Amino acid sequence: MTPPIGLVERLTRDIVDTIRSQDLQPGQTLPSAKALAERFEVTVPTVREALRRLEATGSVELKHGSGTYVREAINRRILDNPHYVPIDLAAAIELLDARIAIEPGIAELAASVQGESAVQTMETAVDNALQLHTEVPAGHFHVELAKASGNRALHEMLVSLLAIHSRTQQAARFTYDRLRDHDEHADILDAIRRGDGLEASHRTRKHLESIRAAVLADWSAHTDDSDIAEASAQSESDASPEGTEQ
Repeated sequence: MTPPIGLVERLTRDIVDTIRSQDLQPGQTLPSAKALAERFEVTVPTVREALRRLEATGSVELKHGSGTYVREAINRRILDNPHYVPIDLAAAIELLDARIAIEPGIAELAASVQGESAVQTMETAVDNALQLHTEVPAGHFHVELAKASGNRALHEMLVSLLAIHSRTQQAARFTYDRLRDHDEHADILDAIRRGDGLEASHRTRKHLESIRAAVLADWSAHTDDSDIAEASAQSESDASPEGTEQ
């Protein structure tokens, strides 16, 4: 038997339906909490609770004294958990192993699409590797690479991975030589521009594996070998089917 939907959950869905039926775009405002309460015949506090739920997913933004604004995440199907902020070696390796598993395929897809505007955006994003801080998703080369694949699910998956692991991602940026990072991004883009999917895939894998090795090496300088071995073993265990020999 399907459990009944709670009032706040139902109202949250109604507000999302309102955003879509009115074709409200990111940056546009929703009706006031009072207007929504009157429309759906609920109390203003109930509306505010529903809006807070949407704000937690990044779908709307509540600005005190200004109103409620639609945000880009309203159209996303894959969302990150904003309360999960790992910052240990195991988390860093887990992130990189996930990226090694999916990003070479993303690069191969991007090479087959070769959209002119996407290539131009990646050209701009290449230079962001020289910056110490790069926001996710704006200006992040790998996010633009995923967008260039033309696969929305892969793009959203990568954005979520990088957002969830934003602190470990930033730590990796401090660890890896930014000039080398820039040059490797340029090499990946060169293969994509030429439409060489296999080479783009190979260069992407090699790039991420180099970052993984650099993170492990840097961490080993600040912790003991048992922690490194435990993180690597945990990563390999998580990536392998149960009962399968390594």
